[in-house]
Amino acid sequence: MKNNKINTESMNKFKLFSVAFLATVSFSNAQDIAQAKKAIDAEQFESAKSMLKSIIKANPSNGRANFILGNVYLIQSVNDSAKISFEKGLTGSDGAKLNYIGLGSIDLDNGNETAAEANFLLGTKDAKKKDLEPLIALGRAYTNSEKPNYKKAIDVLVKAREINPNDAEVQLALGDAYNGDKNQNDAYLAYRNAFQFDPTLIRAKMQLGVLLKGAKSFDEAIKAYNEVIVINPNYGPVYRELAETYYKWGKNKPSKSAEYYQTAIGHYEKYLSLTDKSIHSRMRHADFLILVKDYKALEIEANKMIEMDKVNPRIFRYLGYSAYENGNVDVAIKSLESFMSSPTNKVIAKDYLYLGMAKFKKGLAADGLSIDPVVFESGLADIKKAVEGEPMIVEDLNDLGRTMFGKKLYKEAASIFEIGTTSPDFKNYLEDNIYYGLSIYYGSGKKPDGAPLDIASLQKADLAFERVSVASPTYLDAYIYRGRTNSLMGNDPMTIKYYEEYVAKVTEKGPEELAKPAVVKKVVESYNSIAASYANTDKAKAIEYFNKTLALDATNSYATESLKLLK
Repeated sequence: MKNNKINTESMNKFKLFSVAFLATVSFSNAQDIAQAKKAIDAEQFESAKSMLKSIIKANPSNGRANFILGNVYLIQSVNDSAKISFEKGLTGSDGAKLNYIGLGSIDLDNGNETAAEANFLLGTKDAKKKDLEPLIALGRAYTNSEKPNYKKAIDVLVKAREINPNDAEVQLALGDAYNGDKNQNDAYLAYRNAFQFDPTLIRAKMQLGVLLKGAKSFDEAIKAYNEVIVINPNYGPVYRELAETYYKWGKNKPSKSAEYYQTAIGHYEKYLSLTDKSIHSRMRHADFLILVKDYKALEIEANKMIEMDKVNPRIFRYLGYSAYENGNVDVAIKSLESFMSSPTNKVIAKDYLYLGMAKFKKGLAADGLSIDPVVFESGLADIKKAVEGEPMIVEDLNDLGRTMFGKKLYKEAASIFEIGTTSPDFKNYLEDNIYYGLSIYYGSGKKPDGAPLDIASLQKADLAFERVSVASPTYLDAYIYRGRTNSLMGNDPMTIKYYEEYVAKVTEKGPEELAKPAVVKKVVESYNSIAASYANTDKAKAIEYFNKTLALDATNSYATESLKLLK
């Protein structure tokens, strides 16, 4: 009996020890996961992954750790590793069902909504009535997807808020969903509530500044970020937001752009110093360097990334961009074609833009006076693919067209400018139409002796100048251009019509306008061109207009010699 008593006591002690041990392990895991979440929030992703892998190694049944690890991989766009992590997490016990939501996130990114909804249902069914974690995870899945559904995210998170209106994480997630849905007022309230409910959740306070940045209240946004820095000067993401805010401010204020871009770069360097400088952080930095057009720094960063990860394909994009901007077109073409050749890489419009521009440079003759037509057509095809993928990229083509125009590559310039003439919504619509018409006009003037003019193209030039007159009636030079174009085509009635319209409209502006030397020169051109158009059909009218020229310019040789012939 005594022995039995001793054994019973020992067993009871062992049970108590086991319970205490398990509680300690559980508490330790919870602490470790909390630390991992802090590292994720601070965008120290490699540190977070290391913590989570340690937790999983110590406790393979921790499904929650696998779910969080999978989400880190999703942030880093390493979807294969994310899927492996979620699938492992399903075999666990603690938080296992969350991994269905992770798998649903991958489905949503891939555009498979049916599979996503099936996984989301598995991840949330049988959850306890007051369990907010699956609802927050689901709301974030909808918000953070590459194909987000903010309305569904809001519906889910509003349900979570009804369960516990004072939960800071629910409010933060709801703020992100409202922000994505362009509902700035509700986003502001949610972020404000999140920070009030948990003053350690400084991302919520930072997001108030992000809303101000979105509203272009750049100075107020910077004040909000500085308040975050007072709370925690080592919170890395706030410096990234400062950098991006100064960049946008500089873009909106050209007179300050150089200064603000430099300030932005300094803040981004600070951000990098506070993260673990993972490949993901460096890539985000590289994306930022593209925005501020610091291509020397981009090339340095790309080469550093190659040392860290020789197989990550996105690095070839950065090498391609920087090599082009730094004058090495061969490296640019090789890098971009290498990146774009893999069907698994997500090719964006800008990749095609840079590849096309690199081919143009490659095809340009040493004297800059001609371009290999085969190489040019290949590059133009890439440019058109870029515009198909992102129509507003047309706005980046104006400088390219102007460069070709300046080199007197008129045919090639016309092909570039034509792309920007298709919609009045494009920023450079007016200028692109003007240069498109002029490129055709001057290009037609370069025809070899005896070669027929390309009348069909000249008619397109005339239509381009007409679009200019419609979009900007006060731009009177459009009438001059139409007069010149029709004169080149030998269309006398239309030549007379447009030159007369120019003279009439400029006369309406009054004597001061007519006294300007540049205007006098164009009026003289108009009179001479009208007279020349009448010369074969109405000699009296021709003489009348040549005399008008001489009234303005008594020594005009063309009018003087023409009058001698007419008399």
